[in-house]
Amino acid sequence: MISLLAATILSCSTLSAVDIRCNGQNMRLIGDGVPFKTGIDTPEIGRAKCERERMFGREAKKRLAELIQDPGLRIEDTGQRDSTSDRRQLVRIRLSDGRLAENVLLAEGFAIIWRPKVKRPWCG
Repeated sequence: MISLLAATILSCSTLSAVDIRCNGQNMRLIGDGVPFKTGIDTPEIGRAKCERERMFGREAKKRLAELIQDPGLRIEDTGQRDSTSDRRQLVRIRLSDGRLAENVLLAEGFAIIWRPKVKRPWCG
């Protein structure tokens, strides 16, 4: 049995790639994931553990910036927030062709599946 949840569509007058920033508010991409169990992870830029991670982070940010130029995209709010001090909204970015931007990042190697306590491969 598949459980489908209705998503709230967010309207952004400004949208930029950080994780994602909508109207100045930081949000976290979750893709097809389940909050606090799975999601996507991209390399860090500012808090990178090595130069290789920083380089990959810049490339991932650039690709996400390209994807969010899609004029028909939708930001879907899952209704959940992450557990950081910022309590960022967990969102999905659905492109006009129906694909999730997060899945494009995964398929193109700009992101990996995130799971709690799994070591990131960026530095080695």
